[in-house]
Amino acid sequence: MEIRPTTDKDVDVFVETLHAAFGRFPETPVEGGGLWWSALEMDRCLLALTEGGRPVGTAGAYSLELTLPGETGVPVAGVTGVGVLPSHRRRGVLSAMMRHQLAELRARGEILSVLLASEFPIYGRFGYGPATHTTRLTVPRRQAAFALPRARGTVNAPATGPSCGSVEVLRRAECGEILEEVYDRYRRAQHGALSRPHRWWALRAGQPPISPAPRYVAVHRDPDGVPNGYASYLVDAETLAVDETIATDDDAFTALAHFALGHDLVTQVVFKHVPPEHPLRWQLADFRAGQVSDDTDWLWVRLLDVPRALTARGWCTDGELSLDVDDPFLGERSRYLLTVREGKADCVPTDREPDLSLDVRDLGSIYLGGTAPSTLVRAGHIGAHRPDAAPLADALFRTELPPHCLHWF
Repeated sequence: MEIRPTTDKDVDVFVETLHAAFGRFPETPVEGGGLWWSALEMDRCLLALTEGGRPVGTAGAYSLELTLPGETGVPVAGVTGVGVLPSHRRRGVLSAMMRHQLAELRARGEILSVLLASEFPIYGRFGYGPATHTTRLTVPRRQAAFALPRARGTVNAPATGPSCGSVEVLRRAECGEILEEVYDRYRRAQHGALSRPHRWWALRAGQPPISPAPRYVAVHRDPDGVPNGYASYLVDAETLAVDETIATDDDAFTALAHFALGHDLVTQVVFKHVPPEHPLRWQLADFRAGQVSDDTDWLWVRLLDVPRALTARGWCTDGELSLDVDDPFLGERSRYLLTVREGKADCVPTDREPDLSLDVRDLGSIYLGGTAPSTLVRAGHIGAHRPDAAPLADALFRTELPPHCLHWF
């Protein structure tokens, strides 16, 4: 078997092989673009070929930026387009491609790679861990009343309703630049969020609201008329489904939720991507009206350079931990001393006895602050070698709010 990089001449064979791996056929091109694979970076893709030269596997990567705790953005590889023909599965094709890809990413100097997993059990063995989660919230219109806020005169008191700013309904084609600008401001302040390169918007490559699929967009403007949020939505039968709600502050999110829940001639509103611990359910007069479903993992993280990755993010408290990190897929095991002072970390090799022993996939899961280390200790995945190791790790890796990602790639 041969694994080779692709060029622009390989687009058709790459796309056809990938679709065949999932038993699907490529979509028919539409006017003005809109094919999700049109943003593929062919210089970052791989083809697995049999000895006879037949393509049987694909893997690719996008050049993205991930916002880390501390609002620091770092370049990451967004792994995508991974598939093996059903006739060649369980023969080591996927493992060979993943090993080849990880070597290439390290050679490029990248410290992190990320992906969305089609199935949960697949990518853990390659060192990826689920790092962000997202939920779907369904609210019946007859129970959509908002409670009156009880906080008064405080800095964080929320808006009382849609009167703070304004909401304008536009067609997707009318507000492309607004969506791109608002999303970019949002993702730079939300750790766990990924960039959406301009070429994605220009090529309309992705899912709504990037794609040309028909959507209305509710754009929120602050009292000064500056756009600071949007909700992309579609009414189908008696359901209003919101693809994503992007807001740079809670007031904008609340106003957009008011708008969606106040829409006439629908029986329910579905918010497809709501961050964990979001206050929307508490804002409803009937907490039970917010029905949570599809509470699922979303972004998976893989550390390629542990010291550089740990020193890249921001930290909330001071402390020191010795971490014994095992990377069985790459056959590596190293011990590091993580020292955090005033929000910055230093991470160096050490011979000190470990405080925590963990697989690199578990380090990926706790890296953005979405999963507490103590949870994985209790699950039997992380080993704690002294009583205060897990509580200290919780304090160090903790973030003020959970990480969240809703970008599909």
